[in-house]
Amino acid sequence: MSSTELPSLLTATASPKASAVRVAPGERLRTVRLPGITLSVRSRPPAREGLPPALFVHGLGGSSQNWSALMPLLDGLVDGEAVDLPGFGDSPPPDDGNYSVTGHARAVIRHLDAAGRGPVHLFGNSLGGAIATRVAALRPDLVRTLTLVSPALPELRVQRTAVPTALLALPGMSALFTRFTKGWSAEQRVRGVTALCYGDPGRVTDEGFRNAVEEMERRLQLPYMWDALTRSARGLVDAYTLGGQHSLWRQAERVLAPTLLVYGRRDQLVGYRMAQRAARSFRDSRLVCLPDAGHVAMMEYPEAVAAAFRDLLADAGARGPGAGGWGADVYPELDSYSPGPGPGRVSGVRAESGAASALASGSASDPGSGSGSVDSSGVGGSVAGGGSAGADSAGSVADGPPPGNPGGGS
Repeated sequence: MSSTELPSLLTATASPKASAVRVAPGERLRTVRLPGITLSVRSRPPAREGLPPALFVHGLGGSSQNWSALMPLLDGLVDGEAVDLPGFGDSPPPDDGNYSVTGHARAVIRHLDAAGRGPVHLFGNSLGGAIATRVAALRPDLVRTLTLVSPALPELRVQRTAVPTALLALPGMSALFTRFTKGWSAEQRVRGVTALCYGDPGRVTDEGFRNAVEEMERRLQLPYMWDALTRSARGLVDAYTLGGQHSLWRQAERVLAPTLLVYGRRDQLVGYRMAQRAARSFRDSRLVCLPDAGHVAMMEYPEAVAAAFRDLLADAGARGPGAGGWGADVYPELDSYSPGPGPGRVSGVRAESGAASALASGSASDPGSGSGSVDSSGVGGSVAGGGSAGADSAGSVADGPPPGNPGGGS
């Protein structure tokens, strides 16, 4: 998810028409048609001209709505847009039926190349974190900074609550889940999602819950919903089995962009213990651990995530354009901004720059009230990883970077 939902919460109810997707105040939707894919893109009018672009990528079963709480908090920093991956949100399935991590990464790259928006501040949650990692590794010319919220990177020792993600990828399991959940109401499904994805389900407001139920009902009308979910889960499992230079962890080591890593201590899908490995793998990283957050920190504690991103900008800007390619000339407001007290401290949540991590203990000092929304469907998180080559070939993710720029190849 960002995005996330227990696979057993979904059924394959099919209808040729679905209701209109929800658009929050200040947001706008547009359709982008590219060779082989059609993408729905959610955006907000930039606060001023000349802001660097940002792109937000949701996770398995989620949508661009997963970023609606965070995006307005970054209005003065970025010109942001969030994409619905093919087969999710309001985007139809890809023409070639490719739901692999590489296929989704290719869709992101095609969108950025066609729009000419790169380099962007790239955000990803869960599966979207794996996609963003692959994009940043293979097309560094497109990525200004990288922010990953509970990225779905391979784990060998999985949490029991993440097992349904792996099961969803097995042949025949979708039919089993469909029969098992046939009588479940949309409200039951959303409550299951909330319990799985939120560190504290009580943070979801009544309005947020109603919106999530409406979105669940809309998605259940889509004839391709179950296929997109199942095949994307299978693509994630395939990516976890890749070894060598195609491995997501090896690609994380190749990322050049300054990287912000956000993990929730109560995450039931991506193991909190993976935070330290991620901080060691991304060469220019900053780690923020939220003690009370679950799998979707950008929905639960958007203010804390926004503050951490602002700290990342301040750190990279202080090093000058040579480090991040931008600085106070792009963000004049950062001239008067300083990170929280201590070494990168954010609202009672400990954070450190570099490969070393600082894992917080106790409770955060209420870094934000949260959006009150909840993702209505999806599966996120960790599944078992191996070491042998799989079906998700990372080498063909893009047509290649523009001439003269570093990039691609695996």
